[in-house]
This record gives sequence, structure tokens and C-alpha cells, in this order.
Amino acid sequence: MTSQAIAIEPPRDDRLEQIGAAALIGVAGALQFSIAVAQILLTLAAVAWLAVVIVRHERFDVPRFFWPLAVYAALTLVSATLSVDPRASIVDSKQLVLFLIVPIAYRFAGAARGSTLMTVVISCAAASAAVGLIQYGILHYDNLGQRPQGTLGHYMTYSGLLMLVIAVALARVLFATHDRLWAALVIPALAVAVAVTFSRSAAVGVCAAAALLFALRDLRLIAVLPIAAAIFFGLAPPQLAERMVRTFDFKDPTVRDRMAMVHVGERMIEKYPLTGVGPNMVQARYAEFRGPDAVNAVNPHLHNNPLQIAAERGLPALLAWIWFMAALTVDIGRRHAAGRHRFLTAAALATIAALVTAGLFEYNFGDSEVLMLFLILVTLPAAADRSLKSEV
Repeated sequence: MTSQAIAIEPPRDDRLEQIGAAALIGVAGALQFSIAVAQILLTLAAVAWLAVVIVRHERFDVPRFFWPLAVYAALTLVSATLSVDPRASIVDSKQLVLFLIVPIAYRFAGAARGSTLMTVVISCAAASAAVGLIQYGILHYDNLGQRPQGTLGHYMTYSGLLMLVIAVALARVLFATHDRLWAALVIPALAVAVAVTFSRSAAVGVCAAAALLFALRDLRLIAVLPIAAAIFFGLAPPQLAERMVRTFDFKDPTVRDRMAMVHVGERMIEKYPLTGVGPNMVQARYAEFRGPDAVNAVNPHLHNNPLQIAAERGLPALLAWIWFMAALTVDIGRRHAAGRHRFLTAAALATIAALVTAGLFEYNFGDSEVLMLFLILVTLPAAADRSLKSEV
């Protein structure tokens, strides 16, 4: 009598879940190199998510902090409809689709997958940092006219992504129980790569993330920051050190123009307090609100998250955004205080600190790549708790 092996295929919905999880992890890694590849993988993850929900007859399940984000999206669409150029504003509002990353990550990124995703993010960022360092050291991307940008389209996107990954890597070193060595080894390269982009907002964001993580781990560790600053100014090339020092020079043209942008934003908000000038309309209408103190004739945005959102989408949208950030911070903070997934929660809190602080000097919430990685990272703690509950 002979026995015959029977191949047992996994259920179709399990395969869909595996595809969705793999695609989500791919998104987090691909963001360091190509937004097009990341968007293709996100589309695949979204299709897998919808298919799993339909096949398993699941309800639309999201963490609580998603709802203020949904309100922000609705108010954005109202602003777009009432814009002087509704078509351009509505087309620009397509970025709102990225908010679906929250339910997708919530569904697919369990505790183990979240840790794997973090490893992929750190490793891909290490490779991206190497590209930037080669650009700076060999290809002469070493001045404000030509800055390192990795394989991405803009140095601000590049530095913004590296900023978030530094928060993740440092959180792993301070709070994880394993895989800390690799994170510790790549942090110096990531930090140098951010520095050579000449991006002051990203540098400030890194400092904010580090200060928060040190305070969460041991308040005495904050003493590391002035030591690191002293080492930077002691070893940095003169043009990098001068760039950082000029942050506080109000005669610097870039600083003066940032102050002028504040006045432009104030005038926009005063005239359109409820709906703003409309998404993608700040640049188009900048000259209309520009004052005599402006340095540049036009700017694409106002280099400040709250100011940009209020001027572009109105004060109600700004309140919804603040509500989202507050709800997100409270949700993750409670999970961290409860001692659950301390690495994931610490990393998420640090990315919030980095994005919000850097966002006082840059409109990084409107940068698609930065927004995508941010939404993935901050959803991981809730996703990890969800996966544990589903296993019980």
C-alpha cells in the first residue's frame, strides 16, 4: 500500500493577507528609493486589504485616531470645492487617498510584522544614506545649489525620510530587546546623511526625536545632545556649521523670507478663515497676499504645517489636524505607559516629535513620501495590539 502526499494549499484569504503584509513592508522600504514603486506596492496592499475584508466579511476596522484624520480629509474636500480653482484643488486633494494607509497597516502589520517592517526601513535607509554620502563626498553635491537627495526627487523629501528613520533606529537601540546592533551601526551614517543635505528643519526634527527618546528611557541621557552638538561643530565642514548657525541670524535671506511667509499666511487666513484659499492655491495666490518684507516673489508653500493648513484649508481643518495629532499622541502614549510594544510605541512617539517639530519650519505633512512613512510608523502600535487581541 502506497501513501501519497497531499499538498494542502493555504486558504485564499490567508494568501491575500500575506500578499498585503508583504506589499505594505515593501512600501515602507521602497519609499527610500522610488515613490512610483511605493505607490504600486501600496495599490497592491489596498487591493489585498479590500479583498480580505470582503472575503472574511470584516467590518471597516480602524484605530480611534483615524476619525479626526477623516474629518480633516472631509474639510479639505470642502475647501477644494470652494476654491477659486476647484479643479486644481480637487486634483491636488488626491493625496487624501494616502490616509487609507492607516486601516491597511492596522489590518496587516501585527507585532512580528511591525518589527520586520522596522528592520526593512532601517536597512533601506542605510542604503539610501550611502547614496547621499557618495553624492556629497564624490559627486560634489556639497552646496545649497546642489544637495544630496539620494535617488529621490528632492533633498527635503530625502532628509525628511532619513529623519523619521533615525527616530526608529534610535528607538530600537534604546527600547528593543533584540536586533539593536544593526540599528546602532547605521545611526551615524543616517545622521551624517541628514546633516549634509543642509536641511535645518530635519536636523531640528532629529534633535526633538532624540530628546524625547532619551527622556523616555532615562532623563540623564539628554546630556548626550550637547555633546553630539559639540562634536558636530568641531568636525563639520565650515559650510555645514555656518548653515546651522545662520538659523538664528535674522539678517539671513531665508530666515527673513520665512518671517514674510508668516505674514502672507496671516493675510490668507484673515480673508478666508473657514475654508482657506484652497488646496494647491497658496503658490497661485501668493503674489496677491505678498507684503513688502517678502524676499522671494513666490513660494510653493509656507514652510510650516499649521500655517499652511490654515491658509490653504481653513481654521476648521487646522483644528481637525491638531485633533488628529493630539489623539494620535495620547493613543500611543497610553500604550507606551502600559508597557506594551515599547519599541514600536517609542518609535511612533519619536516620529511624531520629529514631524511636528520639523513641521514648524517645513510643510512636511504635505510631502507624500514622508506622510506615507509617518502614517505606517504611527499605526504599528495599534496594529500590534489588534493582532494580539485577534489571537486570543
